[in-house]
Amino acid sequence: MRMHNTDENCGIARAAVITGDWWNVLVLREIARGHVRFDVLAAELGLSRKVLTERLGGLVARGVLRRSLYQRRPVRYEYLLTDSGLALLPLLVAMQDWGDRWMLGDGSATATAEPDGAEHARVHALVGTRLPPDLELPATDGADRPVVDPDAAATVLFVYPGTGLDWGDEPPRGAPGCTLENRLVRDAWPGFRDAGVTVYGVSTQLPYEQAEFARTEALPHPLLSDAGHRLTAALRLPSFRGAGRLCLRRLVLVLDRERTVRDVIFPVDDIPGAVDQALRLASAAAPRAL
Repeated sequence: MRMHNTDENCGIARAAVITGDWWNVLVLREIARGHVRFDVLAAELGLSRKVLTERLGGLVARGVLRRSLYQRRPVRYEYLLTDSGLALLPLLVAMQDWGDRWMLGDGSATATAEPDGAEHARVHALVGTRLPPDLELPATDGADRPVVDPDAAATVLFVYPGTGLDWGDEPPRGAPGCTLENRLVRDAWPGFRDAGVTVYGVSTQLPYEQAEFARTEALPHPLLSDAGHRLTAALRLPSFRGAGRLCLRRLVLVLDRERTVRDVIFPVDDIPGAVDQALRLASAAAPRAL
């Protein structure tokens, strides 16, 4: 790509070398979802081998991807995000949020979804999807935890916008209620524990914000920070902009120990009902996971 000399010191122009290419963006989207092998990428994207080879080679050359050998005969590589590539995930999520709101929606900021909307269809299509194996997020105990507990019969992720945020005079529809939700999960935690189910709360808040809230509320369940948007990009979770940041819409995922999504609750309009339903679904999923 030729660049006008006035753009040589422009970060937007430099970034557009990567993000201004349709196929580059979609290749990165699929790799963030865990589709890291050539044949899988070609099938997911419907892209010719020649064009895919060119795009992967360019992204490797620019340091956004790295190749990792997984087979010697014949030689085969996986394509993984570098630190530079991981730093692009918030941009991909912001693009998705903009598309959901302004291209697929009516422009309103909301923490819920309409039954006939694109976000509703995308989230419910997650059933049967397997999370990438290396996906870990910072937890309130100071450690990076796998998003799916390999030692649990099932894992419940209750995803919420954020606690203690200033939504202003007109909060987005469905945004308030995160403190209540955590308290209800805290109260229901013995039931999850007795069923052998691990429960994690997930938001895009920073780990220290989550840790302060967890101490104040004496939460028995860890909170995971997706401030880097790794989980959001991996599952294309719906988000909205509010309180000066990009927040996740409220939803619940039940996953087995193979990292496969078994059940989805979305949208969550009845928070107490969703907590009860999550316990029922997780308890039912636990025997299937053993």
